[in-house]
Amino acid sequence: MKPYNPQIAIDYVSQHIDEFHQARLNSLEQLELKDVLMKKNPYMFRAKGILTAPELVQSLVDAFISSNEETIFGDWLEQLAIYINGQVYGGIKSGIPGIDLEFVKDNIRYIVSIKSGPKWANSGQKKGMIKDFVSAKKTLRTNHSGLTIIAVNGCCYGKDSKPDKGDYFKYCGQRFWEFISGDEDLYQKLIIPLGQNARQHNENFKIQLGGKVTRFITEFAEVFCYQDCTINWDKLVMFNSGKKRQTWKSLHQ
Repeated sequence: MKPYNPQIAIDYVSQHIDEFHQARLNSLEQLELKDVLMKKNPYMFRAKGILTAPELVQSLVDAFISSNEETIFGDWLEQLAIYINGQVYGGIKSGIPGIDLEFVKDNIRYIVSIKSGPKWANSGQKKGMIKDFVSAKKTLRTNHSGLTIIAVNGCCYGKDSKPDKGDYFKYCGQRFWEFISGDEDLYQKLIIPLGQNARQHNENFKIQLGGKVTRFITEFAEVFCYQDCTINWDKLVMFNSGKKRQTWKSLHQ
């Protein structure tokens, strides 16, 4: 273990937070209407009583971007956690499937699966994670039979009052950041630098988003609206869920 310097986390966030904002922009630039229409549930939006193309497109794009940003920021936080742990305990990005971080502390090898928050999984996904932990332990013990290994599901935010899950430990929020750094207050120290230049980045994002949504509305109206501008839900559901494969090009013909 290296001497802990609380500034390492703050410096990393300050130097790398722009990467998150750039990833958001890159994802937005690559986004196409067909992607949004295929990945969101048209039945739910119909049930909400949406009537017009602008309302539907805006709702679809907002829902898509929200879930997409969760993924982008979750990946960014994972990199942050691995970096901090590497500076303190010499941890590394694991090459074992299903494992994000490996490090040794007090002669114990920890294998960590990092998630954004505590509500990330259903029962099947939890079983999959446990299976990954079992497989990782076998791999690591191939040449070190007496190795003590502890599996951890680390969650970057949230709470879990019963961290001992039997097959593994689940550390959320403050517990997780303290576990990977040794700093009890790290979870609070990260908040301020995360807001660096946020307003400027968000204004730029909103401008780009506005242009994208305007283009999508025009395109959607051309393909999925009747002449009176009402939504052709049958055609939309057929594209989203029908057995017959439809190319995006064929819909414009």
